[in-house]
Amino acid sequence: MKSIANIVYLGNMVSALVLYNIFRFGFAFVFVGLHGVLMTGLFLEWRRDKRAARGTSLQVAEAEAPKPLVSVVIPIRNEALRMEGLLRTLALQDCPGTEYIFVDDRSTDESPALLQRFAGTWGNVRIIALTENPGPNHKQYALSRGIDIARGELFLFTDADCEVPPSWIRAMTARMADERIGAVIGPVFKLPRGKGFFPVYQCFDHAIRYMYLAASTGIGAAGGGFGNNLILRRETLDCIGGYERIPPSPTEDAALISQIRAKSKYQVRSACGADVFVMTRGETSWGDLLNQTLRWNNGGLFSPEISTRLNFGFLMITISMGMIAIPLVPFIPSLWPLPAAVLLAMTMNTLATLNIFGAAVPKAGPAWILHTVFTPLYFTLLTILGFLGVKPSWKDATVPRA
Repeated sequence: MKSIANIVYLGNMVSALVLYNIFRFGFAFVFVGLHGVLMTGLFLEWRRDKRAARGTSLQVAEAEAPKPLVSVVIPIRNEALRMEGLLRTLALQDCPGTEYIFVDDRSTDESPALLQRFAGTWGNVRIIALTENPGPNHKQYALSRGIDIARGELFLFTDADCEVPPSWIRAMTARMADERIGAVIGPVFKLPRGKGFFPVYQCFDHAIRYMYLAASTGIGAAGGGFGNNLILRRETLDCIGGYERIPPSPTEDAALISQIRAKSKYQVRSACGADVFVMTRGETSWGDLLNQTLRWNNGGLFSPEISTRLNFGFLMITISMGMIAIPLVPFIPSLWPLPAAVLLAMTMNTLATLNIFGAAVPKAGPAWILHTVFTPLYFTLLTILGFLGVKPSWKDATVPRA
């Protein structure tokens, strides 16, 4: 009987060892393989976007050809100290005939005066002054009021603290030439606020996030959005019942993309070219950055669309597993495939991001190694906070965040 028990015990141990090896090497294979698929998607989206960008040159060559009217809708609330760059770069746009709609959401600073001054020197500008905003997402409500009066066939959005390239409107419009496309998400990067790890890291963090978005779009699984560089077809909004029908969310741009995928026939694409790079201001402290990125992460982890929730959740949970394994490796050396897989995938991501979007991020040289290692640790912190129920503050009622 004792020998039989020993055999059973040995069999159980062997089975457990086999399962353990399947887990640790399977984790590494799946995680690195997933990122290989994402890198393929990024390459496909970059190649598609290069073809679409050629339409920008074609638009210039065919100046007599009719073009769709574009309505640029921008919400404003107490942005007098931050909107100079936006107004300056809008005045440089090479797409005449564009309609500009500013929605002044109860500003109490000099924002209305700046808008009136811009309207006086630039044609086809309309300003809506809200006297109330019931929310719950004040930015979503303000954008809805702008869309209500827009005359364009295409709606293009950005924020007051952004700066846009001179080709922005024309180039984003060119990405909509294929009538099967209902929305194009454009890249947004942060302007560095000085030197050192923090300002450079948040620029890198923003670029990595856009890389993931473009990569997932490339494989047909767009699960996010950058509302400060986004163009939509009017018919796309009609299919989902209008902008106001988007479920209330701290990340209304991601919720919008989810609704388009779920309720319309239109495709969602991501732009990769420098002709549509939008730059926004970075945060001033780790606390502000943590609040902003926690809002984004929670928007993905708890998205109302199940495919976004599963895809984003799987990515964040597996990254977290790999990072949590690091302090255990000295005691359980066999866990090494978990952090090794995450760090290998992050290296792939960094190289891809710098190769495609490197012109928009600060030069850091060998310091990118530190950013590459820090990124999964930071994502792990955000994921843990999210599942612990920590909620970021809603967009500031006085100064909205990007």
